[in-house]
Amino acid sequence: MISLIILWFILCSISFGALGFIFVSMRNAALRPWRIKIDKSYKPKVSIVVPTYNESSIIRFKLENLSKVNYPRDLMQVLVVDSNSDDGTISVVNNFLKQHPEINIKVLVESEKKGKSAALNLGLKHCEGDVVIVSDADCFWSHDILDDALPFLADPNVGAISGPKILLNPEQSWVTKTESAYLNSMNLMRLGESKIDSTLWFEGGFSAYKKEAIEAFDPYNTGSDDCGTIIKFVEKNYRTIFVPEAKFFSAFPVTWRGKMDIKIRRTNQLVRVFSKYAALLLGKRVKNSKRVVSQNLLLFLCSPIMFTLLLITTIPLLFIFPYSLVISLFAVFFIPKARTYLFEAIQNYFILLITIFSVAFGKKSIVWNKPQDRSLLTEDMLRRHRLI
Repeated sequence: MISLIILWFILCSISFGALGFIFVSMRNAALRPWRIKIDKSYKPKVSIVVPTYNESSIIRFKLENLSKVNYPRDLMQVLVVDSNSDDGTISVVNNFLKQHPEINIKVLVESEKKGKSAALNLGLKHCEGDVVIVSDADCFWSHDILDDALPFLADPNVGAISGPKILLNPEQSWVTKTESAYLNSMNLMRLGESKIDSTLWFEGGFSAYKKEAIEAFDPYNTGSDDCGTIIKFVEKNYRTIFVPEAKFFSAFPVTWRGKMDIKIRRTNQLVRVFSKYAALLLGKRVKNSKRVVSQNLLLFLCSPIMFTLLLITTIPLLFIFPYSLVISLFAVFFIPKARTYLFEAIQNYFILLITIFSVAFGKKSIVWNKPQDRSLLTEDMLRRHRLI
């Protein structure tokens, strides 16, 4: 009995205590000053790669958004890389080009759909800029994003930067509310990791890479063009940092099913990424980011397994202490923030656990499929947020 209780507390500490400890330590680290050179006068030539597949409903909004960015036109190249769309995406792009000849936009079309990483690597071959920036078609930038974000790349030790996703519809449903809270927490952790050394989490809405440092998008073929790409940067001892000023905006599904479609696909990719980091760490090929890599491996590979064992040990304790556990659980759910974070943690642990077993048995998805959230993006929404 005592041994079971002790085991339960140990597993609970690893599953949730470690999560809380890491969050608090990263929140404190986020308050530290930057230990990098930030040069406001740094204005490199940039190549912005926008991968598309059947984006006819929103690609005009995306190009209009990019046309509003405050950056010298002679230092800005836009590459639209289309994966053989069959909905008229390229026609929309070409019509936009006729109306805006002042913008340097080049269109590349693949003969077949091979996945997002393949599209980005095709675009990389045609990039003329010193900085390569990736931005998904459904993500929209503030007009000053380049002036605000690029100065962080002036430091020779910084190889890549990424920014926070801001939801355009955070109050639309309980799903978007919980996702917004989750993103706020993750962004705080990413900032703390960056202040210490590097973050391993990159987003497709805005990710900028020094061209001299990037070999290919997702060179390890993890199925994640964003997080998978920076593995090489960490291995080469470049810092990869989260820049709060590099905000980008996107809508999010309002249903739990839509959220799960995104989470499961994303988690499948991340498990492969962190598995690669585990191999690099064991092979002593990670030098400057050991702490960040280690804590991410604990959270995303070890903790889900500990959580499963916690559930197993909870079953006999429910029969021994039924009222204590049930009352404690209900008490937590009466605290709004605690309820949200606990729900997200448990949900993510279940998804991670399923994904770990899926990856272990060789299930892999590298073909780029869009989430079903494009219909939420409207011209009125984007104009209200002054994005177009």
